[in-house]
Amino acid sequence: MFRLQGSKVLAVDMTGDAVKAKNGSMVAYDGQMAFKKMSGGGEGLRGMVTRRLTGEQMTVMEVKGHGTCWFADRASEINLVNLQGDKLYVESSNLLATDAGLRTGTSFTGMRGASQGNGLFTTTVEGHGQVAIMSDGPAVVLRVSSQYPLTVDPGAYVAHQGNLRQSFQSGVTFRTLMGEGGGEAFQIRFEGDGLVYVQPSERNTIAGDV
Repeated sequence: MFRLQGSKVLAVDMTGDAVKAKNGSMVAYDGQMAFKKMSGGGEGLRGMVTRRLTGEQMTVMEVKGHGTCWFADRASEINLVNLQGDKLYVESSNLLATDAGLRTGTSFTGMRGASQGNGLFTTTVEGHGQVAIMSDGPAVVLRVSSQYPLTVDPGAYVAHQGNLRQSFQSGVTFRTLMGEGGGEAFQIRFEGDGLVYVQPSERNTIAGDV
């Protein structure tokens, strides 16, 4: 259903089924399609409350029909993730599209979200199906194992999946060493077994500095 045309355009072939995508991300379609604006990235009352309190905003549209839709957003690189009943944690700004049958919600991130200026919650996607996530530059998928924990700059973090534990720790970033840091530097440490998606460019936020 999901396929890439180049690295920056997502093509979704539909035969009467539906897809949820970031509002305004459709660039073209053929066939017969119906479009419906949805409330946001999280479902139900809890999702509405957490978005209202934390600024975890995501405007979503549902596309349903017969034909092909093409999606893109600001020439971002697109990465496809196949979920087999597991859960993906992804920053709302990095989520492009999901199979309509996948469940979306919100998850508490604590200080990691605060350090990025993105609020205290992140978006979750779970079930069986495909997810398209975006990155500023080609994403790198890094394996975390019990022998090899991973430390990531919050501004470069995109998403993660698997049985991973997060901790928030102070540390030194390259910007701090270069004299560009505006405050104390923080990093995310992942331990356990899973995958972490990082981008080769930091967001235009306070990122790892608080």
